[in-house]
Amino acid sequence: MAETFDPWSPSFVADPYPAYAELRARGRVHWFEPTRQWLVPRHADVSALLRDRRLGRTYLHRFTHEEFGRTPPPAAHEPFHTLNDHGMLDLEPPDHTRIRRLVSKAFTPRTVERLRPYVHSLASELVSALVAEGGGDLLTAVAEPLPVAVIAEMLGIPESDRGQLRPWSADICGMYELNPSQETASAAVRASVEFSSYLRELIAARRKDPGEDLISGLIAAYDAGDRLSEQEMISTCVLLLNAGHEATVNTTVNGWWALFRHPDQLAALRADRSLLSTAVEELMRYDTPLQLFERWVLDDVEIDGTTIPRGSEVALLFGSANRDADVFAHPDTLDLSREDNPHISFSAGIHYCIGAPLARIELASSLAALLDQAPALRLAAEPERSANFVIRGLKQLLVEV
Repeated sequence: MAETFDPWSPSFVADPYPAYAELRARGRVHWFEPTRQWLVPRHADVSALLRDRRLGRTYLHRFTHEEFGRTPPPAAHEPFHTLNDHGMLDLEPPDHTRIRRLVSKAFTPRTVERLRPYVHSLASELVSALVAEGGGDLLTAVAEPLPVAVIAEMLGIPESDRGQLRPWSADICGMYELNPSQETASAAVRASVEFSSYLRELIAARRKDPGEDLISGLIAAYDAGDRLSEQEMISTCVLLLNAGHEATVNTTVNGWWALFRHPDQLAALRADRSLLSTAVEELMRYDTPLQLFERWVLDDVEIDGTTIPRGSEVALLFGSANRDADVFAHPDTLDLSREDNPHISFSAGIHYCIGAPLARIELASSLAALLDQAPALRLAAEPERSANFVIRGLKQLLVEV
């Protein structure tokens, strides 16, 4: 199995999709000893398990670490786990339901639609600056600042403080990789402490001087008795920032790198902007920004005759599921006109991405702005793939206008 699935190999990280095809061909579930996880590579199984309440993002709502047969995390990592474990992504009902209900008020279709002009305008400004320079790094010039600014604007984080957000996020998200190193853990702990401290001060300021932002809204919900603790508020803000931009950033650079390697598809998109909506979905499917999502087995489940016992961890391979020939015709072909595209890049079930509609607006806006203002945009240098496997992206994407 290690020969097929090797998430620490640069060659595998560069192109994991042939290995995924082999995994799918060999079966529906595979034991992977290095991480002691069950790998699930097929779309039907991944989709079903995301909705299966016998699995969860946490087990602590039902079991202690000892009862679940797990060793508690090191005490030195406590700031990261306190921050992470109180966000709704890593909670199960009823806490997940309670917090998601409050946060979802900021992501209603009407609210998200009101953001569209702001997103369009910001995307246009960022692309204009890139064009004025004759090119540059698409990652730092457009892909990162757009979604970070949008979610920071929603949260009410002052513009002068936003430069800290992406580094904090990157350090915290390092812990979501498989078997993170001690150096990665230390960086995540440090970022968790700093980010939490910053948000605690911002929440205190918003209590004294509330605005129209999401943080002020969460404070109002707390004051109204909706049982949202300050730690849950902090963890929710960090989750919204991290989840609210990581997928968009990486879909943007992965997507443009794919377009440059498929000039026929790029030419088709330049010629026909009606392809924008299907292009966004296809770029998310073709090179999935989140390759793997983990779940704990709370009660025994059976997959193709294999019983996965309670206390196990499954690794749902989103990147593999999105290339499954049982679901997608010609799955290894980039087809921006693909209509039947049930990709699972936004997850599924109760943890389906709450910000998916906003992410789609951001992706379409940056794509349209680049097509309009830089119609001859081209690659300036071969990009270098990030070493991360789970969160799939590039270190930079140098382009010329």
